[in-house]
Amino acid sequence: MQREGGDGRLFFRGLQNRSREKMKLRKRKSTLYLSPQESPGRRGDLLGESIYLVLFTIAFRICNCFLVQTSFVPDEYWQSLEVAHHMVFNYGYLTWEWTERLRGYTYPLIFASIYKILHLLGKDNVQLLIWIPRLAQALLSAVADVRLYSLMKQLESHQVARWVFFCQLCSWFTWYCCTRTLTNTMETVLTIIALFYYPLEGSKSMNSVKYSSLVALAFIIRPTAVIPWIPLLLRHFLQEHRKLDLILYQFLPVGFLTLSLSLIIDRIFFGQWTLVQYNFLKFNVLQNLGTFYGSHPWHWYFTQGFPVVLGPHLPFFIHGCFLAPKRYRILLMTVLWTLLVYSMLSHKEFRFIYPVLPFCMVFCGYSLNHLKTWKKPALSFLFLSNMLLALYTGLVHQRGTLDVMTHIQELCYNNSSKSSASLFVMMPCHSTPYYSHVHYPLPMRFLQCPPDLTGKSQYLDEADIFYLNPLNWLYKEFHNDSTLPTHLIIFSVLEEDISAFLISSNYERTAVFFHTHLPEGRTGSHVYVYERKLKGKLSRR
Repeated sequence: MQREGGDGRLFFRGLQNRSREKMKLRKRKSTLYLSPQESPGRRGDLLGESIYLVLFTIAFRICNCFLVQTSFVPDEYWQSLEVAHHMVFNYGYLTWEWTERLRGYTYPLIFASIYKILHLLGKDNVQLLIWIPRLAQALLSAVADVRLYSLMKQLESHQVARWVFFCQLCSWFTWYCCTRTLTNTMETVLTIIALFYYPLEGSKSMNSVKYSSLVALAFIIRPTAVIPWIPLLLRHFLQEHRKLDLILYQFLPVGFLTLSLSLIIDRIFFGQWTLVQYNFLKFNVLQNLGTFYGSHPWHWYFTQGFPVVLGPHLPFFIHGCFLAPKRYRILLMTVLWTLLVYSMLSHKEFRFIYPVLPFCMVFCGYSLNHLKTWKKPALSFLFLSNMLLALYTGLVHQRGTLDVMTHIQELCYNNSSKSSASLFVMMPCHSTPYYSHVHYPLPMRFLQCPPDLTGKSQYLDEADIFYLNPLNWLYKEFHNDSTLPTHLIIFSVLEEDISAFLISSNYERTAVFFHTHLPEGRTGSHVYVYERKLKGKLSRR
């Protein structure tokens, strides 16, 4: 009997095993049956994270936006908002880059869409035209911040992710740039989000089509965006087993679609087929004509640019480079590669290396996570030092050129004689915004400074000729009273040089705006506005 019972048990076990091989249980889709690791997100989540974290980040970047009231570089306005204003309202000024077709309309089209919506709603007042694009950029930067946190939470512990997130929000240069309407800012946003989908070891959100699409879009907006991605793309290609499929079915279709979209957009607005990405790379890289706007020694990024951009994070970045796991070497290689490539170009700017700054925050977060005894002093140092830099650069340094535009707005909208008003900006070219910050067809003029594209050996632009002898230039340019503008805008350092012209032409200073503590060369510590008084006119020399 025992033998028969044992054989029966063996028989039923055999049936059970065979049934397991043949049957597949239906996987339940209800979240009640999912483990915490498999859960697609708790109710109320946004972007895969706690809604409170996302809302905090958005609120933080909105405050960031309103606490940055200074100017940085002319491209913030002249290559985005000014172009968008011209696209929608059909007046304004397009710089030489647009006549030479070195820039594409894809990025300005974002802001032109905002302007068009405001115009259709009848809400296109000048303040909304200034702040809505910046708020939109702030929102995109907040999304990128959350994506960086989500990526680190996948790759590491929640604690490391929190420290990386803290470093990202704490960075003074990110604060200074992330709400500005710069192509470099959009390039950085797209780079962070693309990294979220990049196949890093341990990532659970990898998607080749999504990350390559974002990289392609960044390239369309600013062709140099591909520089940091060269080592990353090469690593992905070398590690991919199905290399041909990756190229034929992912990279090539994505590249073809985005490039076609760029060509169509530029065809609509330029009126002819134009490959602006080639023109941009030819001018800035192959011909290296960017040196017209200044040049620096090859080591500038290593000795000045990178340390300034990292700021107080620099020692933590160096410390984190020794602590981070080997899988993050690709991020460090990307940072070094980007610095080396940009070092080979003569024209250098801080903002060019902004896209790799979030990569550095990964190493800074590792450094903070490993600190034990000195963690609280380190956090206090990072927070306070970055806060002081952020508040100074955002609220004090170089704000006069923006504040003066508020005065010009009042001239346009609160002046009974605005129909006869005219303005001449006697500053280094593109020092101030233009019609995007006035939104009124006021006759305005500024000193031109296009580069020489004809190969002349002794080329001087209008601004250079003016600053060689400002007084003589003014008397020759305005040889009769009818051609004189009603208002002049100058930096304080120019006042002494042209005082005779100001007196003889009946100009009186009517407004003063603080600009910077560091008057150098053609810029000064204040911006002056002069208005021409017609009564009591003195004789001209």
